[in-house]
Amino acid sequence: MWTIIHFNLVHNFMAQTIIGREAEKQILQGQLTSGEAEMIAILGRRRVGKTFLVRNFYEKYLVFELTGIHEASLETQLLNFTNALQQATKSSIPPAAPRNWIQAFSFLTEFLKTKLQREPVAVLFDELPWIHTPKSGFLSAFGHWWNTWASIQPQLKVVICGSAASWMIHNIINDRGGLHNRVSRTIRLHPFNLKETEDYLNSRGIILDQYQILQLYMAMGGIPQYLKQVDKGESTSHVIDKLFFDKNGLLKDEFQNLYRSLFANASHHESIVRALSKKNSGLTRAELITACGFATGGTTTRLFEELEESGFITQYIPFGKTLRDAIYKLSDEYSLFYLKFIENTRTSGAGAWQRIAAGQSYTSWSGYAFEAICQKHLRQLKKALGIAGVHTEASAWQYSPKNEGKKGAQIDLLLDRQDHCINLCEMKFSKDEFRIDKAYAGELENKIRSFVSQAKTKKTIFPTMITPYGVVKNEYYTRLIQSEVLMKDLFTP
Repeated sequence: MWTIIHFNLVHNFMAQTIIGREAEKQILQGQLTSGEAEMIAILGRRRVGKTFLVRNFYEKYLVFELTGIHEASLETQLLNFTNALQQATKSSIPPAAPRNWIQAFSFLTEFLKTKLQREPVAVLFDELPWIHTPKSGFLSAFGHWWNTWASIQPQLKVVICGSAASWMIHNIINDRGGLHNRVSRTIRLHPFNLKETEDYLNSRGIILDQYQILQLYMAMGGIPQYLKQVDKGESTSHVIDKLFFDKNGLLKDEFQNLYRSLFANASHHESIVRALSKKNSGLTRAELITACGFATGGTTTRLFEELEESGFITQYIPFGKTLRDAIYKLSDEYSLFYLKFIENTRTSGAGAWQRIAAGQSYTSWSGYAFEAICQKHLRQLKKALGIAGVHTEASAWQYSPKNEGKKGAQIDLLLDRQDHCINLCEMKFSKDEFRIDKAYAGELENKIRSFVSQAKTKKTIFPTMITPYGVVKNEYYTRLIQSEVLMKDLFTP
């Protein structure tokens, strides 16, 4: 009984040191206490915090850790294994270097036998795609080790991580060979949302108001390693200058490393991202293939899958359409910001971002970036609208009339509700209360009229404003708007 109580106390304390990740911690906790051998796959983009989560939550039980080396040879990877084993055994004498991965796993087995007693034991293989070099035999040896020995050790918990999410899915989770159906649980670790970003900064003693945090998020998303660069007393403008416009800024050259560390032939992935960065409303698969000069087929499909699985692009199905009509949008805040403001700029040094933010390009970018963030916080939007328990499908809608005399319309977010209502959402980024003037009121009326007419819906339409600080309650607001969501609502748990 004492052991169980002590175990829970330890993990309750450790869980408090990890910001957010509540669902992920529950999964890790359940696997730890299952009484069976477990293989846990954690997927997530570069610098999202996969290793941090495992090291901190499994700290007491982690006895061996191997991190792959990018683009290293088999010989180097095996030497890396030897060093990791020496560190785990705390020996001053290096163990014998294995000739191949079969022998390496034999060495690991002998070490783990000394650790597998009454308490759980965790093993971490980090950046697994990098360990599996061409013709190395790593995956077959890993599968053989798991099937013949590891899988029958009830206290053994093997965690495998990889930033190349698509590689992990194709080669591990959906493997038809020795690892078929061997993964117990899969965790997809996403960037922090706005609330988690605020909590993370606060945990480090950094106090910024929600508007500054929102601006920071628009530039680099909720990537913990990026947010870690924020220091006390720095404004968002200062942080962006330091990370993007200083010659030694962490994010100044991150784009070149980001995709190439995840994908083979990364130039193709970058082409898709660049094409999407130029089209805020998104592009269809056919449009992207044309824009990038690709051929149709399985190889191109794999490119889209890899980017989507890694969280860089998102597929949306327009209202009333099917999967064949899906559009892709760039959903990675950092990539959009980099391609918009950093790649071809000569602006640098202190005050660079404030100078850029005074121009028209900032207005265009900030509007789209805010829209993208709203679309990532649908749960918070629904909660603010009081429809958290109502089944809802989110989509976009666009009307392009064939008759040049007619006016088209575009709606970037529709919440199609099962209770026979639709929230037609207008997302407007503003540093003050947003004001609906006569021109915008006419535009909004045209959107509502066109949607009802063309979509042929009989559902009740609720025009909804989503803004940082709310909307001025003038005659146009009173006549047109049914509900609104504020920035603070996006920061709710």
